[in-house]
Amino acid sequence: MIALRRTRFDTRCTIELEYSTECLCAHVELADGVAVGAGDKVRVHGAPISLNFGERRVLQRTATVERAGLIGRLWTKFAGHFELNELYEVSFSDGTL
Repeated sequence: MIALRRTRFDTRCTIELEYSTECLCAHVELADGVAVGAGDKVRVHGAPISLNFGERRVLQRTATVERAGLIGRLWTKFAGHFELNELYEVSFSDGTL
């Protein structure tokens, strides 16, 4: 029944945040090149972070990575195709050529 079980482990991560006129972004990089796959979940621990305008911060935190089982991974890939199709239906034109 290993295909039905999720595995979980903790790792360090680096969080980069910026709130400026050029960028409003947040990036998380897991330590040791840990890759995240379809259906995996990552939870970053610690207090909420807030930035003032013009501020950029780089923080170190602990993250819990929960790996999807085989069925969860396959379901996420399957369901993702339908969600991707929703993007195709978006249009920024008025419909005239």
